[in-house]
Amino acid sequence: MKIAVIGATGLVGREILKVLEERKISITEFFPVASSKSVGKKVVFSRKEYEVLSIEQAINEKPQIAIFSAGSATSLEWAPHFSEIDTKVIDNSSAWRMNENVPLIVPEVNGILLKKANNIIANPNCSTIQLVMALSPLHNKFNIKRLVISTYQAVSGSGAKAVIQLMDERLGNSGDTVYPHKIDLNIIPHAGDFDVSGYTTEEIKLVNETNKILQSNIKITATAVRVPVISGHSEAVNVEFENDFVIEEVKLLIGSMPGVVVFDFPEANLYPMPILAQGKDEVFVGRIRRDFSQPNSINLWIVSDNIRKGAATNAVQIAQYLITNKLTR
Repeated sequence: MKIAVIGATGLVGREILKVLEERKISITEFFPVASSKSVGKKVVFSRKEYEVLSIEQAINEKPQIAIFSAGSATSLEWAPHFSEIDTKVIDNSSAWRMNENVPLIVPEVNGILLKKANNIIANPNCSTIQLVMALSPLHNKFNIKRLVISTYQAVSGSGAKAVIQLMDERLGNSGDTVYPHKIDLNIIPHAGDFDVSGYTTEEIKLVNETNKILQSNIKITATAVRVPVISGHSEAVNVEFENDFVIEEVKLLIGSMPGVVVFDFPEANLYPMPILAQGKDEVFVGRIRRDFSQPNSINLWIVSDNIRKGAATNAVQIAQYLITNKLTR
């Protein structure tokens, strides 16, 4: 099994290497790939040193799987070149997510959709992944009618430079900025870019990607907020169902989902928080309670490490699914 990681020196790329090691995937040849300024540098993977390659060099090696974490422009340009040599591309960017010919995959939810013919596979947005992990069993049982979502997104979702901005501000250092405002001791109701509707790209992704993954037409509205947390996205989600429910059954259904943990003990002040989810692959759900203001509705609080399950782990799980089910060449 020959695997390439494009963007291997970046924030998510480094985490992908870590998850590949942890999951002990049998890799015969490994190719770390990065931009021209990093070519020739060394990275350590599974206690062995590898030289960073250019993307052209990686194509020449004809890997069976290429995991992309290098931005939409790189994915749009280079994923088709890998596809032409029958390499399975798992892409972390937004480039291919809404392409009708590209599956958008969270393995626990819809991995069964993967076929050998799929040479480009999209990894959903980090906020979407944790959302559908919690909601999928509920939608299957009660049929979700409407979602109202507020996200509280960590700065690592904007990349390494955003983490540096937060820490610079915290330490009183000057430096480059990613956000239009100070982020330390502040929250910014602006994640992604605004479009003409007044919504941001992060909000629009939640709407479109959720419906694509759940194969639904759920009415969804979202507000995405950036908060001064390094890692771990949180979501307050109001869910309206077509059918009524019993709270205990809701908890059992959520807890039965692989990779999801119900952590809901308010009497002991125990509920999901970014600090709890940091470095973990699980999605944590708590504050599960009926919404008494309208019929058939509940409130959920969903937290997950956006760099782990929200990017690296989900991509590696897709690779594992391809390997296990013999969907690579």
